Amino acid sequence: MEPFINKDFMLEGDTARELYHESAEGMPIIDYHCHLVPQMIADNYQFRDLTEIWLGGDHYKWRAMRGNGVPEEFITGDKPSYEKFEKWAETVPYTLRNPLYHWTHLELARAFDVYKILKPETAREIYEECTAKLQTEEYRGQALIRKFNVKVVCTTDDPVDDLRYHKQIAAKPFGTKVIPAWRPDKAMAIENPVAYKAYIDKLSEVSGVAVTSYAKLVEALQVRHDFFASMGCKLSDHGLENFYAADYTASEIERIFADVLRGNEPTAEDLDKFRSAFLHDMAVMDCESGWTQQFHVGAIRNNNSRMFDILGPDTGYDAIHDLNTAAAGHKFLDSLAREDKLTKTILYNLNPKDNEVFATMAYTFNDGTVPGKMQLGSGWWFLDQEDGMRKQMNALSALGLLSRFVGMLTDSRSFLSYPRHEYFRRILCNVLGHDVDSGRLPKSELPQIHQMVKDICYNNADRYFGF
Repeated sequence: MEPFINKDFMLEGDTARELYHESAEGMPIIDYHCHLVPQMIADNYQFRDLTEIWLGGDHYKWRAMRGNGVPEEFITGDKPSYEKFEKWAETVPYTLRNPLYHWTHLELARAFDVYKILKPETAREIYEECTAKLQTEEYRGQALIRKFNVKVVCTTDDPVDDLRYHKQIAAKPFGTKVIPAWRPDKAMAIENPVAYKAYIDKLSEVSGVAVTSYAKLVEALQVRHDFFASMGCKLSDHGLENFYAADYTASEIERIFADVLRGNEPTAEDLDKFRSAFLHDMAVMDCESGWTQQFHVGAIRNNNSRMFDILGPDTGYDAIHDLNTAAAGHKFLDSLAREDKLTKTILYNLNPKDNEVFATMAYTFNDGTVPGKMQLGSGWWFLDQEDGMRKQMNALSALGLLSRFVGMLTDSRSFLSYPRHEYFRRILCNVLGHDVDSGRLPKSELPQIHQMVKDICYNNADRYFGF
């Protein structure tokens, strides 16, 4: 019997198979947004076992395990490694029709050459085989990245980071560029004055600028921005509930900043004004450096307060927010375009209702200077699954140019997540193949469609970011 993960997995029709095998399958990967830990790359990390590489930090799996009735001690607790894996193997059969079922078996096949279905009966065998492979040089961190033909990795880094591990990687290259990406969210987080003051003290220290005012904050961040640029950085990223575009004056922002440094919590109005000023100034900074800016919009975070108190952030208790994004988003981008300070921009929506909103928002601000300058980003987080990817592609196709799309990214902390690019590529080829087979696209233009696939998989990102 042919294995579940076979060469034509998910490919529906001869044209989809042709597009995938002839054009998509062999293309390299540019992972322009991820959360891999730079130290683990620099140290060429060796994982202890399959549980560590597969379940450590993976809140997708954690959510599924909790939903399957697995006690927390087997998820983030101190139970033995194999017992945790066993609970995951017990959960996998219940993930049928969840993307985790596909991802699990793609990762086993592509990373470990294991084609068995993971379930309680196969758990021990799979665990031991994969854990044994992880003890070899071919399964250390850098080798895993090379295994998936990854040309560029952009990590996610705070402005106060000294980027020592990026320096270490650059000094001993291993065949993949590893570049920092600027994520200044903490420099905007004035809602917690105590934590913010500690952050500002650190920023002052690493920048050499005494941050005693908002103007000095921008100056210090410019110093760090320049440092990141010197290390090859070409992208920024912001994780936002919504866009911010309130009216403000410079004196108001200075007053708000001073109040926060004195330990006073900002009002909702002051918080909105400060975020608006901060995002605008960061966007101007990116434009002047020729960077691409990314906005991940629409998460509502840390909703389970009891578990947040126990485990902290990024542990599987975030969800899709439900906010109106159009007015603030257009106003924010318009303020930059009016000043001719709108750089290349990728907009990611977490709420699927915003696919068309973000697609039309992006295309409102294209100016003819760069193909695909304003991008609707790939399906993100809860939407990086088959239905979410198809809807993103359909919205972009209907309201923009799918041909100019910069494609998939992992947005992951895991060294095993690169098969998500394969997953995306198979879905892309299905979408285009179905249109050819149904007469919606001409068969005579198959050479152009093949080129379109290659461009979306790799070439567009290569040209767009210019790594």
